[in-house]
Amino acid sequence: MFRDMYFTNMLSWLPELILGLVVLLIGFFIAKAVERAVHKRLKKSRVNERLDVKEGKWNVEKIISKVFFFGILLLAFLLFFNIMNASMIAAPFMTMYSGLGGAVLSILKAALILLLAWVLALVVKKVILAVGGKMKLNKYVAKVGASPDEIDKSKWVETAANIAFYVVLLLFVPAVLHALGLSGISGPFEGMLTSFMHFIPKLVGAALIFAVGWVVAKIIRTIVTKLLESVGVDRFSHKLKLSSGQGKETSISGVIGTIVFVLIMLPVTISALEVLDLEGISQPAIAMLNDIMTMLPKIAVAVVLVLVGIYLAKWIKGVVVSLLDNLGINSIFGKMGVRSGASTPSFSQIIGTIVQVVVILLFVVEALQLLHLRFMVTLATGIFAYLPMVVAAVVILAIGFWLANLAEKFVGSILTTKSGMPHVLRYVAKYAILAFAFFMALSQLGIAPAIINAAFILILGGVALAFGLAFGLGGREHASRYLTKMEGSLQEADVSKEKWEQKKSEMKQEAKQSANKAKKAVDETAKEDNVPPIGNGGGYPTQKDYEPQTGSSNELPLSDPADSNMTDAFEDNDPTRTNDANKDGYNTTDPGEDYPFDPNRGNK
Repeated sequence: MFRDMYFTNMLSWLPELILGLVVLLIGFFIAKAVERAVHKRLKKSRVNERLDVKEGKWNVEKIISKVFFFGILLLAFLLFFNIMNASMIAAPFMTMYSGLGGAVLSILKAALILLLAWVLALVVKKVILAVGGKMKLNKYVAKVGASPDEIDKSKWVETAANIAFYVVLLLFVPAVLHALGLSGISGPFEGMLTSFMHFIPKLVGAALIFAVGWVVAKIIRTIVTKLLESVGVDRFSHKLKLSSGQGKETSISGVIGTIVFVLIMLPVTISALEVLDLEGISQPAIAMLNDIMTMLPKIAVAVVLVLVGIYLAKWIKGVVVSLLDNLGINSIFGKMGVRSGASTPSFSQIIGTIVQVVVILLFVVEALQLLHLRFMVTLATGIFAYLPMVVAAVVILAIGFWLANLAEKFVGSILTTKSGMPHVLRYVAKYAILAFAFFMALSQLGIAPAIINAAFILILGGVALAFGLAFGLGGREHASRYLTKMEGSLQEADVSKEKWEQKKSEMKQEAKQSANKAKKAVDETAKEDNVPPIGNGGGYPTQKDYEPQTGSSNELPLSDPADSNMTDAFEDNDPTRTNDANKDGYNTTDPGEDYPFDPNRGNK
């Protein structure tokens, strides 16, 4: 009886088993078909190639198709267990499948949102490409002053379209994350995107302000440049040699136009940064630009001051060079033994250039003082404080060279050997004077004064000590021979009075020529300044040369010093007024005739 009941129960759930197996078998075939369809579709879409995945046993296409296969097969097993009334076995699978189904629904929802975003972004991209292709971008580029040939129209339009495409996708990212249930990620991302969307109007406003300011600045720059060109600023700067003449960009009008452009763009940039409202960036930048705007008037005054200094220095250089040329400074340096070659500038030009540089530096120092650049002002002040010592050292060296050459000529003209060659004492006199001048110049420059003074004293003391020891100790015989040789050399020396007279007459002739050149230079300078030239009254204006100005009754003419009743302070020292001129001596000529600026005195 038990057996009958067992078979009866078995036969009662046998139809359910057969139905469940049929459902399971059908589910398997459906899952397999879906797997093949999905794999075929993914294969046709070349998902592996798009994702740069190599072909192998497991790849993206196979994994996705297997997911569909096992998902449908799991659903078939759930149906099988429900048909068999095996709820205890089906419950875990049902819970897992419910969660998986919810995830699948969320994924499908996110996929639909992403698909919508992709379609919308693609439409926006196509619209931008179509509109950009029809726009004449080169025409607008040429209007703002840029070169149309340097603009790649397709590249710029494609870049703008791609930017718009990805911006649209970014706008849908929070919705996709929210659909997936990723609130921990979607919340911060949505806040960031919201802040970015709020910043876009500010960015657009700042860009518009900057673009409009840039266009206006370029227009004003063009107007200013053309106006200055029509006025003739470039020609004036070319006369002053302030422009390079290598193109419009390097002309004075172009430079001033660029400065105006920058001055307009500075407040425009400040306004654009204020619209952006980025305190971390805008506040320091605005403070810096405000400082620049505050400094601009001082900079303008400093630039004008330097330009005036350059012009004035150029004019002073021309005056100095002309005056020194007329005074014969080049010939004076030549007589001192320092001559300039044909390819090198003359000494008057060198001195004029030095004067020009000094004047420019003076104006530069004043400009730096206006800009409150204390370090540069202190440095330049120190340099100018040292310049007088340098000038004094140069003057000492120049006088030393002149005296050395003069002593060499003088000794060489009166002392000669029996063979007619100049005596060696001419070089002793020359280099002794040069040594003194060199040490005096170094002392004037303040270069290690203690060492220079000690070296000079040691050299003189060493020479004196060596000379004394040579005569006082065991070198008396050698010193005696040396003195005998020196005495013989001096006896052989021939002091020629005729050569001295000839040399003296040459010096008088040169002095007369120098006086004539100096007088001619002063006359030319007076003519340039519309002043009556110096008369013939002994080098002083006489009453004939004086032309009184109208409207003044108190002006008295200048008279010759010979007509003056004033007492000469040096009258007692004049050899012609004392009896010293009548004493016998080597030079029996009148001492007054050597005065270079009164060559006719000896002939009176």
